[in-house]
Amino acid sequence: MLEKQFYKTFLKRSFNIPIKVNYWDGSSAVYGTGEPQATITFKKAIPIKSITKNASIALGEAYMDGTITVDGNLQKLITSAYENADSFFHNKKFIHFLPKQGHGEKESKEDVQNHYDIGNDFYKLWLDPTMTYSCAYFESDQDSLETAQMNKVRHIIRKLNPQPGKTLLDIGCGWGTLMLTAAKEFNLKVVGVTLSQEQYDLVNQRIQEEGLSGVAEVRLQDYRELGDEKFGYITSVGMFEHVGKENLGIYFDNVAKYLKDDGVALIHGITRQQGGANNGWLNKWIFPGGYVPGLVENIEHIVNSGLQIDDMEPLRRHYQRTTEIWDANFNKHRDEVREMFDEKFVRMWDLYLQACAASFESGNIDVIQYLLTKGASGRVLPMTRDYMYEK
Repeated sequence: MLEKQFYKTFLKRSFNIPIKVNYWDGSSAVYGTGEPQATITFKKAIPIKSITKNASIALGEAYMDGTITVDGNLQKLITSAYENADSFFHNKKFIHFLPKQGHGEKESKEDVQNHYDIGNDFYKLWLDPTMTYSCAYFESDQDSLETAQMNKVRHIIRKLNPQPGKTLLDIGCGWGTLMLTAAKEFNLKVVGVTLSQEQYDLVNQRIQEEGLSGVAEVRLQDYRELGDEKFGYITSVGMFEHVGKENLGIYFDNVAKYLKDDGVALIHGITRQQGGANNGWLNKWIFPGGYVPGLVENIEHIVNSGLQIDDMEPLRRHYQRTTEIWDANFNKHRDEVREMFDEKFVRMWDLYLQACAASFESGNIDVIQYLLTKGASGRVLPMTRDYMYEK
């Protein structure tokens, strides 16, 4: 009886849409007013202690192993929980435990390889042909994901106001599309660094195949180990989310260190406008070591590093659409992913992508591009933003 009362109170406070709950004993209940927009089925009870320890982990793992099933739009259900101020995402009564994190060079390499070295064949199933694993930029509703990813890459590079022959460092270069586009289309000499063996191997292959060995180089290296090298431009996409709260200052200090005087950097990353946070389930199962910094937190580190802000652009709606397309692509290949891994992995990854889309949809997280200069803001840039949109 007490267990059922706990569930009733917990679930009634967790969503701002009406839901139906099927309990493990065959009983059902509707919480909220109106026709239920989703049905949650518990095949067995999750211990109350697990939910109060960390509800996100307990519920996420229950979904992964099939203890919980959802009939209805999972993204919409999670969005409603993010939008509800008293849900388990926000109520500290349900966040008593978070996985431990370490962000030394050894831990950072292990964390990156845990996520990105699942295998290039896996990512090829649901990313676009550019293998770009970050927020796309939709210039029109008709843009395909591939078009939107190339829009994003060129949008970032244009913001630098790049001059041919100068050097660019791409910190956390992924599978290389940005750095290689900078070399091919903007005539820059580029260096990319990654801790992922799979990414490193593919970028090296692309450099050779595209005849860029004289102007492009990729290194399997921690960005903190670049020594005294300096570059005219720096880009970094989806990187600072991995460095940890305690290393954010070090990250921006290194961006400043590696920039030449009057150099320009474009830093693109997931940011919470409400302040920094992490999620226990994501930390445990998807992004070990992950931390989403707050907007004010990032700005403080940028200023303290001696850099100046030239422009900021939020792209939240673009990332929502990106993750929705990724999830649709992923679900077209569920059978292949299941053969690669297992059903638990399939459910885990589907939950991850839909939860990300929900988090962006609700405004729980954002993604922001920070245009920075080492020197007085805008001194080496045009007076208006018009140059960013010139084709």
